[in-house]
Amino acid sequence: MANRKYRLIDLFCGAGGLSLGFSSIMGHNFEPVWANDFNQYAADTYNENYNNHCVVGDIIDLLDDPKIKIPSADVVIGGPPCQGFSLLNRNRDGDVRRSLWRPFMEVVKRSGAEVFVMENVPQLLDSDEYKAIAQFAAKLGFSTLAKAKLCAADYGVPQVRYRAFILGCKFADPNEFFPPLKTHYNPATVSLASIKPEDGYVQNPLPWRTVRDAIEDLPKPVGTEIRRDVKPPLDLHFGRTPTEVSLRRYKAIPDEGMNRFDLQRVAPEITPQCWINKKSGGTDLFGRLWWDKPSVTIRTEFFKPEKGRYLHPKEHRPITHREAARVQSFPDTFRFLGSKIEVAKQIGNAVPPLLAAQVAGCVERLLEIRSEKYG
Repeated sequence: MANRKYRLIDLFCGAGGLSLGFSSIMGHNFEPVWANDFNQYAADTYNENYNNHCVVGDIIDLLDDPKIKIPSADVVIGGPPCQGFSLLNRNRDGDVRRSLWRPFMEVVKRSGAEVFVMENVPQLLDSDEYKAIAQFAAKLGFSTLAKAKLCAADYGVPQVRYRAFILGCKFADPNEFFPPLKTHYNPATVSLASIKPEDGYVQNPLPWRTVRDAIEDLPKPVGTEIRRDVKPPLDLHFGRTPTEVSLRRYKAIPDEGMNRFDLQRVAPEITPQCWINKKSGGTDLFGRLWWDKPSVTIRTEFFKPEKGRYLHPKEHRPITHREAARVQSFPDTFRFLGSKIEVAKQIGNAVPPLLAAQVAGCVERLLEIRSEKYG
């Protein structure tokens, strides 16, 4: 049974970061058989990298369409859009996007999957919505769920990014295998000698990977557009044309870790008035990354320094699409389709594949248990 391919459905799949983590590229035995996303460009990227089975459209409409048949699957994975749980929207209790876990679970039901993995923002785990998910899952036979907030940096991703995962299984207690053991540790707070078996690490974990590890080998970016005529990684390694004042701002904060408050301190004359008026919050705005630390969370507008800590550690520019993709742990061979804005969305919205791969390992162990029990 070791060579068996487990059938996989990926919902709200985006570019396919979760699917990549479950793929043979990451050493796992999952075969995507169906996927869905609302965004055509994301679906194009998914289909470029996997079999051509990503269906574009609103999942609710697709499930209402009698012509759409959900194939059988062993596992359903996905991240229902999470804006409804975000801190920015915490007062919007009626946000319809909160309920998109319902069609997710409907696909679990129709596919006959005995395992599911739902990924979302950490706030989900302490919400009433999680309780509703658990109650609904129990009706489908998932009597026990495992849940955890995982940090991508603990699993080899050069980025401090926290995500919630819910793992459901019909035939075993998923808590026996989940969460995955951490493969990396934070050397700023943990010494290797002090790590104990009960701390949840693999034997001989490695230090967190850093921005330097991910991008230092890349040359200076060329041009301002995606270059389809060159091979990866240089195809997505392009820059922007900053205004004169933007370039002056970059140069005014040359040291790693500096941010908008440093800009205001050393060059108030070129600091936007709105930042001067805003005395607190947003410490990462217009910030420089550190070479020897992981990146902050990569979001969809990483190419805009005013949106976060996205300035290159040394060069006077924001990070490129290729640098962001590497910080997300996408291999250079992964092909992104669409405009540069759409590709940035795909990169920023993705589950880091290396993190997904560790979750996939937990799922694979569960399915091996099933094989041993039932053949």
